[in-house]
Amino acid sequence: MSRKRKAAVREITPDPKYQNVTVAKFINSIMLDGKKTVAEKIFYDAMDMLKNKGKQANELETFLECVEKVKPSLEVKSRRVGGATYQVPMDVRPARKETLAISWMTAATRKRSENTMAERQIKEKK
Repeated sequence: MSRKRKAAVREITPDPKYQNVTVAKFINSIMLDGKKTVAEKIFYDAMDMLKNKGKQANELETFLECVEKVKPSLEVKSRRVGGATYQVPMDVRPARKETLAISWMTAATRKRSENTMAERQIKEKK
């Protein structure tokens, strides 16, 4: 079923501290039950912890580098040919790459056993 026009893409406003859309998307993925201020506090605390360690020059660059490393280049999709189903490797769209990377990072962070979410994020970024 084809669409007559393209679906509207919702515009995401950049986060207040770094003015970065990727950071805003990551904060939105951390958020639970609509508590955005709690999610922002978690993320900004993690960035402050990273900054205080002193090893990295810029905490934002470190975060963006981590997201870039996690982005997939290929994914497999099922294609049915005759009676058989084949897994066919396909290129991933840039927007989907970022979405997958952010969701994988959030899921991995939630599985860790450190005390606070900010500590989990720091350990995951290493």
